[in-house]
Amino acid sequence: MFDNLVESSSHKDDISRKGSFILATALIYGVLIVAFGIAGVLLYDAHLSEQELELTTLVAPVPVPQQQKEPEQKQEVKPQKVEQNVDVRKELVAAVDESRLPPKEISAKASDVPPVRRGVTTVLGGADSNASAPMPAGPGAGTVVTAPAKVNIADEPPPPASTPTPPRAPISGGVLNGKAINLPKPGYPPIARAAHAAGTVVVQVLIDENGNVVSAKAVSGHPLLQAVAVAAARQARFSPTKLSGQPVKVTGVIQYNFVAQ
Repeated sequence: MFDNLVESSSHKDDISRKGSFILATALIYGVLIVAFGIAGVLLYDAHLSEQELELTTLVAPVPVPQQQKEPEQKQEVKPQKVEQNVDVRKELVAAVDESRLPPKEISAKASDVPPVRRGVTTVLGGADSNASAPMPAGPGAGTVVTAPAKVNIADEPPPPASTPTPPRAPISGGVLNGKAINLPKPGYPPIARAAHAAGTVVVQVLIDENGNVVSAKAVSGHPLLQAVAVAAARQARFSPTKLSGQPVKVTGVIQYNFVAQ
């Protein structure tokens, strides 16, 4: 049924007519847009005469020749004389009329260091000089020493070491029987009684500073009587003996008389 379709001529003409209409319309719109654009550019008044325009010209910088640096001249620093306002002393020496400052040592030779002046601030230094503009003594910073102040000597010589007194040699007291405060009598031994031993026995003793017998030795007498005589001598007591106020040791003899029984 549809194998043989025949396009009608009226439909083809209609399509051709619409296409021509669209093309003509687009062309008209394009011409109008271009015309309006050209007219806008021609009719625009920029008022250039009223605008302030500056002409800027780029100019290359002119090279500036480098100046050679002149060597800086060193200014010589001239020493300025400073006027000191304090006295300087190598050693603090008081004046002769200052009784509160006793000298360190007494000598017949005068000191080379000038004395401290009264009312002038004095400091320790390496040379002796007087102030050209003396500063009065008073409170301030630093370590200053004035004439009325007490001078403290830091490096005082140490006191001499006390040497022990050497012990004195014992003095001889001779026969000490009469000097004893306690002199026990020796006993008479039975063996001496049987032998009828008698006579004088001499005992040499050494007495210390307190009056005690520290040693005893028989030097003469009957041999049977010497032992009891030495024992009695060791028990003897004496008053301390002094020489120039100092107690000393004493050496002497004690005599014991034995009678035959």
